[in-house]
Amino acid sequence: MEKNNVEKTSKQTENSENKSNFQKRNNYKKNGLSQQKKLDPKNFVWFKDLNKAFEENEKIHHARLNAHNKIDTNTKGWVKFTPLGGLDEIGGNCAVLETENSAIIIDCGMSFPNEDMHGVDILISDFTYLREIRHKIKALIITHGHEDHIGAVPYLFKEMQFPIYGTSLPLAMIENKFKEHKLLQYRSYFRSVKKRTPIQIGDFRIEWMHMTHSIIDASSLAIQTPVGTIIHTGDFKIDFTPIDGYAPDLHRLAYYGEKGVLALFSDSTNSHKPGITPSESVVGKTFDNLFLKAKGRVIMSTFSSNIHRVYQAIERGIKFGRKVCIIGRSMEQNLNIAMDLGYIKLPRDIFIDPYEIGKYPDEEILIVTTGSQGESMSALYRMAIDEHRHVKIKEGDQIVLSAKAIPGNEPTVSQLINYLMKKGAKVAYQDFSEIHVSGHAAQEEQKLMLRLVKPKFFLPVHGEFNHLMKHRETAMSTGIPEENIFIMEDGEQWEITPKRVRKVRSVQTGKIYIDNQINKKIENDVVIDRQKLANEGIIMVVAQVDKKNKKLIARPRVTTYGIISDKEDKNFAKEMEDLIINYIDHAKDYVYEKNRIFENELRNVMRKHIFRKTKKYPTIVPMVYFM
Repeated sequence: MEKNNVEKTSKQTENSENKSNFQKRNNYKKNGLSQQKKLDPKNFVWFKDLNKAFEENEKIHHARLNAHNKIDTNTKGWVKFTPLGGLDEIGGNCAVLETENSAIIIDCGMSFPNEDMHGVDILISDFTYLREIRHKIKALIITHGHEDHIGAVPYLFKEMQFPIYGTSLPLAMIENKFKEHKLLQYRSYFRSVKKRTPIQIGDFRIEWMHMTHSIIDASSLAIQTPVGTIIHTGDFKIDFTPIDGYAPDLHRLAYYGEKGVLALFSDSTNSHKPGITPSESVVGKTFDNLFLKAKGRVIMSTFSSNIHRVYQAIERGIKFGRKVCIIGRSMEQNLNIAMDLGYIKLPRDIFIDPYEIGKYPDEEILIVTTGSQGESMSALYRMAIDEHRHVKIKEGDQIVLSAKAIPGNEPTVSQLINYLMKKGAKVAYQDFSEIHVSGHAAQEEQKLMLRLVKPKFFLPVHGEFNHLMKHRETAMSTGIPEENIFIMEDGEQWEITPKRVRKVRSVQTGKIYIDNQINKKIENDVVIDRQKLANEGIIMVVAQVDKKNKKLIARPRVTTYGIISDKEDKNFAKEMEDLIINYIDHAKDYVYEKNRIFENELRNVMRKHIFRKTKKYPTIVPMVYFM
């Protein structure tokens, strides 16, 4: 009891002291200035100097963080930005920037189809708006060589041509595409650029600035327009220890940020990811461990455009005394381009052809191949199902899938892994945290970009709607006012002036279906028919009808696909026979005038009956022959 009283007294004393201290601090805050007046005059002068310096620094901070205030707001004119692909989706990046007299296209990429787009290999943007403004398009501007930024260029050039500006690697990759499409006569439109060297193109003065990404020689763009400077990041991440040593040109971004940037268009792909995206160089350490433990062949698969990833794997192959075999046409092409242009340097004598693999012990072989996404025609997939001419997966193989599944490809990648494991191979995939790193900026890198550029207006690009909205939150956290951030959709046209940004209209947009086997467009109605056939099935009925006596001559032949099982065909055929007999018995005379009339009426009768039975509307193909 006494102990409790002592503790209680102690706490009361402590609370009393805390209250007294709080009141003193509060009085000091309220009366701080008056307290200072009682100080020695010399000290008061010194305090006023500090206060003045503080206020001046406040102005300096405000000026450097709002460098866009340097932009001349009295400038007349506008620029319009129209995304044709790349928003509310991953891939298919394509956009138009234009003034009254000039226009440029920024990238022209492809995207991948959904699983219900049967027979479709790739999707490209609808070029209708480009046809409308064709007369003022001055150039196609390329940021880097990924398929989602250059994959649609051949299809655009089959219709219209203008100069293509880009760095060496993207242009060489486009050249390979032109070979496949028999468009090599258009190489004369290629314009190779130097980074940090602005080029006047129509009303725009454009500079390519080096940026790190998951492909060599990526760039951000500084576009000086009549109304102010626009920065377009392209795809990027901030990698301070890239494989080639060429860190991102942050100094140039900061240079433009200091001069004043009107608008920033920035990559949003990884906007949900906190922190910083790891450097590409960390993958090499994972490769070291895997190669060290591998007792048989090592088969590494990644995106064919990720040259630095391929280079790191080959370096480990050399380090551990392995011969290197490159399998996959796109992989071979991209690696040869990078070596021929001097981006990477490797001894040629380490490479062997696929037919030579059997000449060496398994522990001396490294195979670098395509197929990390489980594509059914890829080299790795064909190896896994024993259909590759030179290589079949076997027990003891170490498979390294150094790529993350593209959204939507997870089932195919999982199926590939199952096939590989059933063959007895070891598969290193997502269970190794640093077997793959992204090429896109996480939140802290996005913040760094925003702080360097300090734009007046911010328009996130490259990502689905939820990515754009998350990037919006990140921008607000760095001080960009909410009213200066704009979320766009494909086909929306936005007008940008020094004073405001506003949506002015919508243009025709959408996706064009492409069959990559023949490099041609697939019409929309063909894809719709395929979807209907896949979802609803098809029924074909062949019948001979005695037109004079209005009766069946023979039993009709009924064939179904995707409706009923084979064992039920006979019963179903009997149903159709009864249905046709009943239809003939009640048919009016006019249906016998033409086959087409008879078939259309019969189709309607069959559709109602089949829906009652199956709850589906299959494609019905009646073929009636009058006798």
